[in-house]
Amino acid sequence: MTPAYPVQPDLAGHPYFRYRNNVLYAEDVPLDHLAHGLGTPLYVYSRAALKAAWEIYRSAVGQHPVLVCYGMKANSNLAVLKEFVRLGAGFDIVSGGELKRALAAGADPSKIVFSGVGKQAWEMRDALSAQVKCFNVESVAELHRLSEVAENMGLRAPVSLRVNPDVDAQTHPYISTGLKENKFGIAIDAALDAYRTAQSLPGLDIVGVDCHIGSQLTDISPYFDALEKLLDLIDTLDREGIRIAHLDLGGGLGIRYADETPPSPKALLDRVFERLNARGHGHLHLVLEPGRSLVGNAGVLLTTVQYLKHAEARNFAIVDAAMNDLLRPALYDAFHGVRALRPRAGAPTDYDIVGPVCESADWLARQRPLTIQQGDVLAVESAGAYAMAMASNYNARVRPAEVMVDGDRYYVVRQRETLDDLLKGESTLP
Repeated sequence: MTPAYPVQPDLAGHPYFRYRNNVLYAEDVPLDHLAHGLGTPLYVYSRAALKAAWEIYRSAVGQHPVLVCYGMKANSNLAVLKEFVRLGAGFDIVSGGELKRALAAGADPSKIVFSGVGKQAWEMRDALSAQVKCFNVESVAELHRLSEVAENMGLRAPVSLRVNPDVDAQTHPYISTGLKENKFGIAIDAALDAYRTAQSLPGLDIVGVDCHIGSQLTDISPYFDALEKLLDLIDTLDREGIRIAHLDLGGGLGIRYADETPPSPKALLDRVFERLNARGHGHLHLVLEPGRSLVGNAGVLLTTVQYLKHAEARNFAIVDAAMNDLLRPALYDAFHGVRALRPRAGAPTDYDIVGPVCESADWLARQRPLTIQQGDVLAVESAGAYAMAMASNYNARVRPAEVMVDGDRYYVVRQRETLDDLLKGESTLP
């Protein structure tokens, strides 16, 4: 019997990663072919999955005035960015480097919003020169710096203040961003004074209100706790003569890693449109900044079993991928499904999937029932978001290659690093 690959709801029910004749495929490409031909660790993405995830948002938006900006920190590979450019996406960036990558992929600057708490003057200058849509400003100090930079360039910077509504997103504390103890945004109680300051500064134009409460949200109720506070603020600003053109609700919709049932973009947006109309703000343009929900389930990480180690307390499958390749389990205690590319018959054994890095935190999965042997290749699921983007060279390890599958074809969209690459830019003392 052919093993059933769990099709994630975020992929609209289409089996982009599925078994055929006991071999796991990405679209129409057998993954063991890629593993043997290109080596492992190896990231593999599905072009069709990216498009399908985008279409879910496009369908949910309908004819409403909504700009969907891909939160590119999730995965900033140029091939991924180019796909979203082709599909008409905007981009949410958090650094000057991300601006450069987005522009290199052909992004329309008028669809770029610049978020982040620590923008430097050079990043502001680059973004102003590119004529981005908006700066999501996160402190009063940033307002003053941005105004000064814009004035020196003879320009006015379009700004939206990121408001921290003190709403608990009920997610991992490392990816919760809307509580008053988080570093992000301007406290809701201080927002009016911050807008007054922005209005007084000669280098700024106020265009919006911004909010982002966290990532991997599986319940949309926190969005509406935040939305009501934002609409109250917009009403107050309107009475002060400060007109708001757009409302940025951020991103954060979750995906299925294990047994989660995340809400759909339509479930979120239908209620948002309803509340905007009920509160008399149906004219506002919306900005969304999804990241994970567009790319998370569009990728897998392939890794080869180097050794099987059976100990008294645990059994270990030691693989060639490590925490430097996929940091999420070590950082967030995150769950990723694990599948053999060619499942074997026989009773499974519970294994911890661990890497070669000299850290006890170097694990990819724990206590997974697998029937495997040394040399088998495994697929770590849901590895399209915050995976390669967070990879490092810890332990002087090269970062993996990345591949994009398109039907029965595939393209290497990032070459595997070499050991010589690790030495570039370094020098010793004379």
